[in-house]
Amino acid sequence: MKHLGRWMHAEIQEQPAVLERLWDASRPLARRLAARWRRDPPGLVVFVARGSSDNAAVYGRYLWEARLGVPVSLAAPSVVTLYRTRLRLRGTWVVGLSQSGQSPDVVAFLRRARQGGAFTVAVTNQPDSPLARESQEVLPLHAGREHSVAATKTYVAELFVLSLLVAEASGDRRLLSAHEGLPSQVAAALRVEEAASDLARQWQEVAACLVTGRGYNYATAREAALKLKETAYLPAEALSSADFLHGPVALVGRGFPVLVVASPGRAWRHLDHVVRKLRRRGADVAVVSSDPAALRWLRHGLEVPAGAPEELTPHVYAVAVQLFSYHLSLRRGINPDRPRGLRKVTQVL
Repeated sequence: MKHLGRWMHAEIQEQPAVLERLWDASRPLARRLAARWRRDPPGLVVFVARGSSDNAAVYGRYLWEARLGVPVSLAAPSVVTLYRTRLRLRGTWVVGLSQSGQSPDVVAFLRRARQGGAFTVAVTNQPDSPLARESQEVLPLHAGREHSVAATKTYVAELFVLSLLVAEASGDRRLLSAHEGLPSQVAAALRVEEAASDLARQWQEVAACLVTGRGYNYATAREAALKLKETAYLPAEALSSADFLHGPVALVGRGFPVLVVASPGRAWRHLDHVVRKLRRRGADVAVVSSDPAALRWLRHGLEVPAGAPEELTPHVYAVAVQLFSYHLSLRRGINPDRPRGLRKVTQVL
């Protein structure tokens, strides 16, 4: 048991150092791309990704639309790889996210986008990868090799790169300055491990769960559900808390496990309403939050450090859900470094 997940755990612990490197290494390129953005702002941004990178893209969609006022679309790579569509994308930025830079369908979409007139950017941990070669600009993640199949440090690095670019493009000095404090925020979040282990002990026998959040942390809910599925083999569905109330809440009865990602901010009042509703139904509710009021009356709580602006809470909250997934996999006797049927690079075209 002690050797299970050693890479995943080590890579979770590396994340403060990764963000330190990104803060130092990424700002010059982010400034240059931001200057291009301000000089010739696109009418549309398209993100293309798979897996954990797709969840980072969901975060990017919320952030870029909310802070830059530009419509953002999440690409369907099959439109290019299966249906051979020629895309008209002049005046558009297309951003490909892939930790390996080798996902064939993401690479193919970026190639077709460039042919269709888009300005293309790769966000990848491998700056010499096929995705990088198809792009006009490359934003490296500087995360070092990720050994575990489950993405942890590369996911948080993708969030950081996307938010840093927005901070530079918007000229928001407050948001930019907050990035410098993220390594210490993420380091403090590592202290949630004991609570994550305790929640894993209490949930080790559950058969399925729902995960919900809203706004920027809808992406965190999606990433939590993915991690629970791939590392602990727990069927977990992620839903926006707004969509959750439009039907799926009917699934929830007494004892049904629901993980709620609830950061302070614009979505807080709605999420507090959702938690209260779930408690009235007798659900087994666990909450990830930095607000003590959200945790006071619950049996399960993962309290992460406060201080990050709402836009940057996904970087910090991701650590809590990573640690919970890691400990749940150990409790269920699973090696999260090598999930069955998965490889680090998934070849889909």
